[in-house]
Amino acid sequence: MSKKIKILSGWSAPGGSTVAFINLCNLFNERGYDCTFYGPHDWHTRQCKSGYLDECPVNEKDENIIVHYLKFPSRPEESNRVILSCHEKNVFPIKDVPKFWDEVVYVSNTQMFWQGVGGKVIPNVVSDLHPKREFMIGVAGIIGSIDPNKQTHLSIERAVKDGFETINLFGQVTDEAYYNEKVKPLVEKHGVNMIGHVDNKQAMYDSLSKVYHSSASETFNFIKAECEKTNTPYDGLESAESGAEIWTNTQVLNAWEDILFGK
Repeated sequence: MSKKIKILSGWSAPGGSTVAFINLCNLFNERGYDCTFYGPHDWHTRQCKSGYLDECPVNEKDENIIVHYLKFPSRPEESNRVILSCHEKNVFPIKDVPKFWDEVVYVSNTQMFWQGVGGKVIPNVVSDLHPKREFMIGVAGIIGSIDPNKQTHLSIERAVKDGFETINLFGQVTDEAYYNEKVKPLVEKHGVNMIGHVDNKQAMYDSLSKVYHSSASETFNFIKAECEKTNTPYDGLESAESGAEIWTNTQVLNAWEDILFGK
């Protein structure tokens, strides 16, 4: 049985799916598998065993491939297993993709039902975080990409309404038009601190007294799970609820072993 696992993603810049695959790649390697995460960006390369997508050999004998946010023209014949790992809804509708995989893995049941294509559900590996040692006062945090789906402007408005004068915005602008129209005026009016993406999640949560989350849709709510691990008060809208389960690392690994190797 080959223990070589390749994770291929069309996105490896900061984001929920990238964090999920970094964590999964590290988990595989910690448990004795040879796993490499390949992506087109460089953010993932300093956080796990990794490489660039255009350098990834595909169709090697006995390889086990986990594919995300990519379309193959056909199934690689030499691969032992080809798994389509889906972390999205409308930006990657599986019904529109010609099948090149053996199995689909989703991160939540609600996401699978939305996609309308059968598969297995394996929740993400949540980052290894611990409860904060000191409780911060008066600092609100907003975490995630700045785009219409995250509804960053609503989080700012809700934090202001609750009386926060210090609001830190962690994330990259992924939609300039949305940022300029909805977010920038609030940033300037209320003196919101544009921190950008922070690799050290523990330090980020340790610096906050409350996190606001107003996403219109989530397949797996990483932010809520991380708030629970760090004991950071979380204020999220109902629309941000994904219904995803939180599993232990052992449960996640066992499920992936079953998908890849039939254990």
